[in-house]
Amino acid sequence: MMSDVKSLLPIESTDGFVLDQAVSRAIGEDLMGEYAFAEPYPHIVIDNFLPAEMAEQLLAHFPEDAKAHDKTYQKGYGGTHKRQILPYDCDVYMRDAFAFFNSAAMLQFLEGVTNIRGLLPDPYFSGGGLHETSNGGLLGIHADFRVNESLQTLRRVNLLIYLNKDWQDAYGGKLELWDREMTAMVKSVSPVFNRCVIFNTDEDSFHGHPDPLTLPDGVSRRSIALYYYTAMPISNDSGESRHTLYVARPHDSEQVKADVRKLAKKREKRAKKLFQAHEQQSMKQKLASIKSRLLSLFK
Repeated sequence: MMSDVKSLLPIESTDGFVLDQAVSRAIGEDLMGEYAFAEPYPHIVIDNFLPAEMAEQLLAHFPEDAKAHDKTYQKGYGGTHKRQILPYDCDVYMRDAFAFFNSAAMLQFLEGVTNIRGLLPDPYFSGGGLHETSNGGLLGIHADFRVNESLQTLRRVNLLIYLNKDWQDAYGGKLELWDREMTAMVKSVSPVFNRCVIFNTDEDSFHGHPDPLTLPDGVSRRSIALYYYTAMPISNDSGESRHTLYVARPHDSEQVKADVRKLAKKREKRAKKLFQAHEQQSMKQKLASIKSRLLSLFK
């Protein structure tokens, strides 16, 4: 029997997974203040994150048998008895679900929550996907890698969804969030079923579950791990246009050639406008940096 508790995200799953982008954005923006002012760093914990049926099916489709690209971590404090499963090795339900997690609707929700513009998914799920940690396993307190070297993108947001039914405190496995100076644990989060944790991935967003799990037979700590990025800035010091360039063929009509010339003028006009806006923004940033340095001298 499915729970009648309302989920945060009203995802429709009668024909794939569908969520209106404007709806998801509005839901995210409603949570922005709670997220931004959370301690020890921007984060939020959300229960009943997914529709109950979807959460149940994700657990039901969690692969029991080993897959071709599984990674098993036995690195001591760096991760022990931890299995990472690539979504592409899973069945069609799981693949479709992860396609949704990388969709525009999910990105709009996360941009609304975090107020970070231009978020990008990782189609390779580097370090992410499905995680399963067995008895005695742990993951030491850490701040995650910041740069996806293969994509040359900057990691900005982590999203975790837990799939553990009837989880007991005696099992351990709580996600610990530590302050930026590593002097105190500020929050611990039990990895209970259909609970989501979202947090900024900064150089000092310290987290983990560092104590060995004490699990009965047949129980493991299961989660979905998703990481989101922003692109590295691509400078344009010359002001050269980087927009679509239309060209005419030699035998095209005069009307087509006139249309191409008109499009070229629009292209250059747009490039000039964007370049001037970029220059103004750069100057504002430089002035802000100078102001910050001057203020620091008088502290």
